[in-house]
Amino acid sequence: MGTIGIVVGNPKPRSRTLEVAEAVATAAADAAGFADAERIVVDLADLGPHLFDWSSTRVRDAVDAIASCPLAVVASPTYKASYTGLLKSYLDWFSSTGLGGVTVIPVMVGAGLQHALAVEVHLRPVLVEIGATLPTRGLYVTEAQLAELDDVIGNWLVEAAPRLRSALGADPS
Repeated sequence: MGTIGIVVGNPKPRSRTLEVAEAVATAAADAAGFADAERIVVDLADLGPHLFDWSSTRVRDAVDAIASCPLAVVASPTYKASYTGLLKSYLDWFSSTGLGGVTVIPVMVGAGLQHALAVEVHLRPVLVEIGATLPTRGLYVTEAQLAELDDVIGNWLVEAAPRLRSALGADPS
């Protein structure tokens, strides 16, 4: 299958958003029959100021790595009812077809349910604009749900797993 990409737009390195994204990537890969696929993690907190240097080979390599993945999780904390500017700065590196051929799962983490639609209303459109395939609804996880993350992801996968398998051309069994 190749590599599963994980992009985290939290300005705090090794954040809870990263933990959620890794858990979603693992569960989605398992559900799609790609449990043994390698992972590449782009924690944008590590790229920070390089995102504004259009000659940065570190950022270009991170963009190219995610663009070559058949499956990617793109995650952000909820910030002012949307995703972070850090994530937007990274996504600006992709052309309008930059994520063509990549099945993407948008994920957001927030304090409460009042911003649960942010993943669909704000993050999904920019991913579609840069060519990603999004066969499932996004996943919004509240801070209160972090203690039961496996259950939250499992409930989301009931509907998402068949769509992911189909989008990835995986065996439906």
